[in-house]
Amino acid sequence: MKRILYTIAFSGFLISCKQEEAADLLIYNAKVYTVDDSFRVAEAVAIRDGRILAVGSTQELKERYAGKEEIDAAGKFIYPGFIDAHAHFYGYAQSLQKANLVGTKSWEEVLDKTRAFAASHTEGWLTGRGWDQNDWEVKEFPVNEMLDSLFPDRPVLLTRVDGHAAIANSRALELAGIRAGQALTGGEIVVRNGKPTGLLIDNAVDLVTSRIPAYTAAQMSRALKEAEQNCFAAGLTSIADCGLDFEQVVLLDSLQQKGALKMKLNVMLSDVPKNYEWLFRRGKMETERLRVASFKVYADGALGSRGACLLQPYSDHPDHHGALLSRPEHFDSVARLLYSRGLQMCTHAIGDSGNRTILNIYAKYLRGKNERRWRIEHAQVVHPADFALFGRYGIVPSVQPTHATSDMYWAGQRLGAERERGAYAYKRLLQQNGWLPLGTDFPVEDIAPLKTFYAAVFRMDAKGYPEGGYQPANALTPTETLQGITTWAARASFEEKEKGSLKQGMAADLVMLDTDLMSADAAKTRAAKVLMTVVQGEKVFSAERR
Repeated sequence: MKRILYTIAFSGFLISCKQEEAADLLIYNAKVYTVDDSFRVAEAVAIRDGRILAVGSTQELKERYAGKEEIDAAGKFIYPGFIDAHAHFYGYAQSLQKANLVGTKSWEEVLDKTRAFAASHTEGWLTGRGWDQNDWEVKEFPVNEMLDSLFPDRPVLLTRVDGHAAIANSRALELAGIRAGQALTGGEIVVRNGKPTGLLIDNAVDLVTSRIPAYTAAQMSRALKEAEQNCFAAGLTSIADCGLDFEQVVLLDSLQQKGALKMKLNVMLSDVPKNYEWLFRRGKMETERLRVASFKVYADGALGSRGACLLQPYSDHPDHHGALLSRPEHFDSVARLLYSRGLQMCTHAIGDSGNRTILNIYAKYLRGKNERRWRIEHAQVVHPADFALFGRYGIVPSVQPTHATSDMYWAGQRLGAERERGAYAYKRLLQQNGWLPLGTDFPVEDIAPLKTFYAAVFRMDAKGYPEGGYQPANALTPTETLQGITTWAARASFEEKEKGSLKQGMAADLVMLDTDLMSADAAKTRAAKVLMTVVQGEKVFSAERR
């Protein structure tokens, strides 16, 4: 009898030892790229309370955990949630309320799309974004004569794809008080025969946009929700939103606190006095889904609109260098202020002169290797003598690979062959610090991080051009690129201990794809699809439900 009781007791002990722990979600039979320190590949991941419980083999985790929901991935591929290190999420949401002019092939097509949009959006200012004269057969900036003919009384502003140029009709110019011969620092009001043509470059655009009434909170809430769903469907779980005002941050925070917005955001405040005053008064902002501890500064404009500041004249415009958008003294004063406050400085710099100016100002305050992680956004054209400054002073180049494949058709005309070799040089930039955050700059480019991956690895457009890739020596490996849109992007925002890899205790942000990005060729990478996106342990997108 004692032996029987002992056997029963021992069996109960064994059963209790094998009792499964509860998990909210268990995904198994997958190929899980953890992107941890050893780049370990696993088969399953368990999640509870928005955190990673464990990553391991299917057998191990199924024996150990019982999930409220369990998903057999059937061999599909799991990655950390994709992070966009440089984008404009709030601006993208706003763009959904404007005429979409991306991909237009002529000024006439721009006008046709604007007229069609106006038919269903009949009140107030008429705005649009996305045209690029480099995509047109006649690669010339437009003038506003036909725009005035179509819309003589309603103000219209149509912004170039990069946001650094726009065309306004005469009514919009009148409301903004713009006139020929008006002095302007860091911008240009283009004039012909003594009259403004409507074309505005860089800071001149702000003269008009400042007159456009802001969207209401209700309008923006709806737009942000639509933008978020589009981003989740692309596999994005976190975004660095570059250049917002504090009022926009307050709205984002309120929506997140109510659970109405689930996207994780690292917001860079715009370089204007009210934003400094607000952040200095309240201090850094860090919640589960929102971080505000940096400022976005603009050194120069864009290469496509010849606003990028170059050391030597444009090859296709010999009397033009572009221009800095502020005096160097301004950038120096911002650097001094942010350094003293322990805040991150993130500066848009495209041209080699713009980059050199900011690199030297950063160097003045950083004084060698450091963990301030001050960033140069784009680092698009760098003089050969200046690459080493990134590594010497721990300056982070934050780049967008699809810019290379969008600009490659005309970049050589702007820069010339010799200078072009220092442009879009991602491999060379990676070598400076050993890590490189990647982004899209959407809505300038598409929101899809998979297009970032394709452009970084293969350096080709959607049609596979050019064969062998554009400047292939600067292509990144699949491993480097995956790190660039996960853990390195998190590191660029001081968040690598919270997200960007799949390991115990990290935020449960992940994406499931139908494709193994680590081994796929160009065609398969181009065709890769997002099957599921999880943010903080919650399924926010599933291809099956769409």
